[in-house]
Amino acid sequence: MTGSVRLVLYDGAMLFEAAAALEVFGVDRGLVDPWYDFGVCASERSLLGGWLRVEGAFGYAELATADTVIVAAFDDVAADPPPDLVAAVRAAHRRGARIVSLCTGAFVLAAAGVLDGRRATTHWMHTAALAARYPRVRVEPDVLYTDEGSVLTSAGKAAGMDLCLHLVRTDHGAGVANAIARRLVVPPHRRGGQAQFIAAPAAQEPGRALADLLQWASARLDEPLTVPDLAREANMSTRNLTRRFVAVTGLTPLRWLHHQRVHRVQELLETADDTIEQIAARTGMGTAATLRKHFRRALGVPPETYRRTFRERGEPAAVPDGLRR
Repeated sequence: MTGSVRLVLYDGAMLFEAAAALEVFGVDRGLVDPWYDFGVCASERSLLGGWLRVEGAFGYAELATADTVIVAAFDDVAADPPPDLVAAVRAAHRRGARIVSLCTGAFVLAAAGVLDGRRATTHWMHTAALAARYPRVRVEPDVLYTDEGSVLTSAGKAAGMDLCLHLVRTDHGAGVANAIARRLVVPPHRRGGQAQFIAAPAAQEPGRALADLLQWASARLDEPLTVPDLAREANMSTRNLTRRFVAVTGLTPLRWLHHQRVHRVQELLETADDTIEQIAARTGMGTAATLRKHFRRALGVPPETYRRTFRERGEPAAVPDGLRR
């Protein structure tokens, strides 16, 4: 899906999440032709972030024709969202638009009834309030984002960027999403089920060592890496490494490696002509049978079906040189 994307702002919308959506969908970097038709919808006198006035935007009536509607974060979750916004989001959903909330924008979706019976999340500080006010919503308090197909929600702040990149990955594949992530200097992909960083104590030392380790391991996915291998590279004990991994990524080292290998398989299926056997060797999956088993478990389809789906959309986007390994 490329189509039209409309970012919804209103008085009290928050700046960070709005900027994330604008950077991802509102800037055409020449990766896909055509890129998203992006626009902003806002009330007449909206203040973004409490101080930046929104001018020249579409009205909420524009949501009636949007393919994707992204609702920015709401600064006062104790207040009721604007009724005209709630009505416009409800109408867009009934028409079949893809509805997305960033952070506390989930309260707008819940007020519109869009989240009834669905999984949803928001910033961890407000998940209890969301569940209490809207008991028909299946609130998941400890994930980065949820994807219910036509309705998606994210947790707070940086998780909004994760969800925006997930949408691009869904629409255009891993190569395009990774290219945008590199431009924005953010992680290329964090799975929605990864834990939010909830009230974690401040690290006593810079996280550069672990960041360097993640980069080192990502360049060696074809090798049979073990936790002791990673610990030696990071100059840590295996116990300390595991603790740091869980704190930073929400995953144990081996689960993180497995997820990275699956993501790398996705990218190669979309952008390369290698056989399944060759991809298995390049990603550390070992054999084609092992790759098929893990890939189907992670994505619900065989790798051949996944590749065919992306090839049927047209020729895959070229992978920028900086993404090649």
